[in-house]
Amino acid sequence: MSDSTDPVQIDVVSDVVCPWCLIGKRRLETALALRPATPVDIRWRPFQLDPTIPRGGIDRQDYVNRKFGPERAREIYANVTKVGAGEGIAFAFDAIERSPNTVDAHRLIRWAATAGCQDAVVERLFAMYFIEGRDIGDPAVLGEAAADAGMDAAIVAQLLAGDADRDLIEKEVATAREIGVSGVPCFIVANRYVVMGAEAPEVIAGAIDMAVKDAADGVAPPA
Repeated sequence: MSDSTDPVQIDVVSDVVCPWCLIGKRRLETALALRPATPVDIRWRPFQLDPTIPRGGIDRQDYVNRKFGPERAREIYANVTKVGAGEGIAFAFDAIERSPNTVDAHRLIRWAATAGCQDAVVERLFAMYFIEGRDIGDPAVLGEAAADAGMDAAIVAQLLAGDADRDLIEKEVATAREIGVSGVPCFIVANRYVVMGAEAPEVIAGAIDMAVKDAADGVAPPA
């Protein structure tokens, strides 16, 4: 175990409309519970499963049917629902009416980091979309999520009305693809160890252990 008090940095590349990312969040939380003595610094990074979705979003049922076909879609979401139940997640896919473009949601998540409530905003957005069936592409819904997490909803509404940080989100998504992130969630531990997908908590904890060992051995993480 390292004597260093520096937290292990964990970058979570994620999209808020990805059900496996919510499952991955639960498994990350379990992994952290397995290593309670290890301080961590979690940073949520943007990804877009489908950047072609227009800013106003599209009808989700039509989108899913076009993407997978009705029968395949039923199989996919039945499996995700089963896996989610095992993590205590009550997915309500039938309640979701819109498939949103997620750039604005990612902008909110970025601002939440500055406000010190990034995890709370991410959690609220996941709940709004997957449990409550809300349209998280709607600025009013995003403002509500911000307020629920303790942010100033008026300031968030003003920012969402413009294009602040939109280019930064798009560049970060492009960078994720350039470094090989092709699916999410992707956990990047100490800028060195990568866990791709919603792996078991023990796998994530193992990557954290390797980062802790590196620190104990004086191995600096990559810049």
